[in-house]
Amino acid sequence: MEDTIFDKVEEIDLEKKMKESYIDYAMSVIASRALPDVRDGLKPVQRRILYSMIELNNGPDKPHRKCARIVGDTMGKYHPHGDSSIYGALVNMAQDWSTRYPLVDGHGNFGSVDGDGAAAMRYTEARLSKISMELTADINKNTVDFEPNFDETEKEPVVLPARFPNLLVNGTSGIAVGMATNIPPHNLREVIGAVVKIIDDQLENKETSIEDIMKIVKGPDFPTGATILGTRGINEAYRTGRGKIVVRAVSNIETMANGKSRIIVTELPYMVNKARLISKIADLVKEKRVDGIVDLSDQSSREGMRICIELRRDANANVILNQLYKHTQLQDTFGVIMLALVNGEPKVLNLRDMLGYYLKHQEEVITRRTQYELNKAEERAHILQGLLIALDHIDEVISIIRGSQTVQIAKAELMEKFQLSDAQAQAIVDMRLRALTGLEREKLEKEYEELMKRIGELKAILADRHLLLGVIKEEILAISEKYGDERRTHIGFDVYDISTEDLIPREDVVITMTKLGYIKRMTSDTFKSQNRGGRGIKGMQTLDEDYVEELFLCSTHHYIMFFTNTGRVYRLKGYEIPEAGRTARGTAIINLLQLQPEEKITAVIPIKEYEEGKYLFMATKKGLVKKTPIMDYANVRKTGLAAITLREDDELIEVKTTDNEKDILLITKYGQCIRFHETDVRPTGRTSMGVRGMNLSDQDEIIGMQLNTQGDYLLIVSEKGMGKLTDMNEFTSQNRGGKGIRCYKIIEKTGNVVGVKAVNEDDEIMIINTEGIIIRTECTGISKLGRITSGVKLINLDDNVSVASIAKVRKTEDNGEEESQDENEEVTEE
Repeated sequence: MEDTIFDKVEEIDLEKKMKESYIDYAMSVIASRALPDVRDGLKPVQRRILYSMIELNNGPDKPHRKCARIVGDTMGKYHPHGDSSIYGALVNMAQDWSTRYPLVDGHGNFGSVDGDGAAAMRYTEARLSKISMELTADINKNTVDFEPNFDETEKEPVVLPARFPNLLVNGTSGIAVGMATNIPPHNLREVIGAVVKIIDDQLENKETSIEDIMKIVKGPDFPTGATILGTRGINEAYRTGRGKIVVRAVSNIETMANGKSRIIVTELPYMVNKARLISKIADLVKEKRVDGIVDLSDQSSREGMRICIELRRDANANVILNQLYKHTQLQDTFGVIMLALVNGEPKVLNLRDMLGYYLKHQEEVITRRTQYELNKAEERAHILQGLLIALDHIDEVISIIRGSQTVQIAKAELMEKFQLSDAQAQAIVDMRLRALTGLEREKLEKEYEELMKRIGELKAILADRHLLLGVIKEEILAISEKYGDERRTHIGFDVYDISTEDLIPREDVVITMTKLGYIKRMTSDTFKSQNRGGRGIKGMQTLDEDYVEELFLCSTHHYIMFFTNTGRVYRLKGYEIPEAGRTARGTAIINLLQLQPEEKITAVIPIKEYEEGKYLFMATKKGLVKKTPIMDYANVRKTGLAAITLREDDELIEVKTTDNEKDILLITKYGQCIRFHETDVRPTGRTSMGVRGMNLSDQDEIIGMQLNTQGDYLLIVSEKGMGKLTDMNEFTSQNRGGKGIRCYKIIEKTGNVVGVKAVNEDDEIMIINTEGIIIRTECTGISKLGRITSGVKLINLDDNVSVASIAKVRKTEDNGEEESQDENEEVTEE
């Protein structure tokens, strides 16, 4: 007995056996489980679920079916694995926050963005979504190969026809053995646009480059929205198949009625669990790693996501937001690995390769479909030929059939008499009596005619690749039109990504900012010129008691320096200010600058570049002036820079760029003006306090500072809409520190002076009232009067409405940018 037992023992090399077994397992996981096919973008389990639902006739026009039934069918017929993995894949295809264009229409509890799981499959129901019908379209027209299932009792498709590029459109992720894939979802319109571009180039015998495609496909488009920072990661991923894309939540800082700030998060990065994120923020507050958050609530509803983070009164909202970006998934990295199966082998592909393989698949699908339709049409045409022959000799046909003992004899006689095929003879003996009517005969002749025309078209498509590509283009554009939507993910700027700035066109823009700190960028032709005395157009949707305070023209690549009441300076590029329409309120400035609590912007200047020999000349409300070399301000940190030292009751109100050769004019709200040469003020350091520029009377304050080179006339506007032009030469130079001379006659009808600009006759100005109404008018229509006058009416104002500020509009003829000496003349006063 023992001998026989030992005879059956087989000695093996364990290492070799383990290697073989592991390689078999690895290959199975790679080819049959974890990785998508480049043609339809589906893993085997997803393909099998969709095919099972087609087999169940579970389309979007039919009622939902129990998920347990779908899972059971998939498992029993095609996918011999656990039901939980099949149901998990089904649920994923139904979640609109996981899949950009859901392939399954779920009914019931399919989980949530908080990470809640779906209800058990016995409770939930599903059917195919409309767009998934495009994945399986024409599957019964021999468009794809079928193979036996695991027990060879059924046939399953090797790949789906996939009439749109699902691999890029919905993306996918999967971990195989020794490799992984992570393809982000994209916008359907953009991806189809790229396929159409490749088709168009092939029709012209041109090669499509990745650069051409990247002009159309801007970047991933996640179902949860959010913002991608910069284009460097996108470019890398599209060119090499691998890259890191930084995705940041969409958040907004709001000022509440009680003076506190709160951060509102409305969109999260892709695949971020909201409940876990909120829990992480709470832990950071508990551990004192983030200080300043007093309340945290999830206010999400059916209308959309909303996480509210309330801050302490003295907290800096921008600092806290940056800490949250650093320590939580409010900012996340999506690691792109564009790995897919090509002819059963895993390959890392760039964007052009993926679309190329997809188009090749479509050519095969359309060729096979056309051949199938051609065969069907030819078969039908053959039958119709027989029927028409029978109708031409109907009396003979009837006598042959009546005289035959059996159907077989009748068929044989018909075939011999009229040279018919077996199929034609069968059709004739099966023919009904109604086919003998004239109307039926006409129908058959018309059908035969149309079939012959269709056969000609199908043969032409098969014979000419250009026609074939035309068919693909037409059908794919119809899908784009039917299912395409707008991008959800915005592509923002990354401060560390130099390439981003180069891509931004240089163009003139109008930048406006309100008293409460809402800022926006608009195109420069938004406001059309009107005549003096008009009512103006609505310039901005403002809150109660808010009005436009700053308005100036610059280019998208200018530096914009923001000076605050506390004497600090911050800086942005023109393109970093979000663009908005004429009536939009804009973005709160605290979303863009890391302002300190109680800090407000009091002066803004655009600067093209920092040059030696140039100065920043500053004036404060209490009459102090200061001149500092502009190079001292060339490196402004994100947290700002000290620009001037101020006394407690003083504020910085105006800043100009100068070259040490100009005259300075200071104008007060009570109508006094002083003019002195800027050499009277010696240059001092960045943090100095400055010297006395004008000796003010009680309660008076400086409302504006202008340079003599900015215009031939001084335009002075009062709060009740009166104004005038006075020749610049009427203001004689004197030493700084004096009382100055009278420049405006203040009466009850005028109110105090609110705005002053040095202008030329061909300039235009904008006048903004406290309701946000803007009127743009030419200076030629404004009266030229002496120093001690009140002027004429410039804008009609309702009761309780006054002028808030004025701004000058001016461009040079050659390139539309301001001249260097006027770079900051568009600054408006408080």
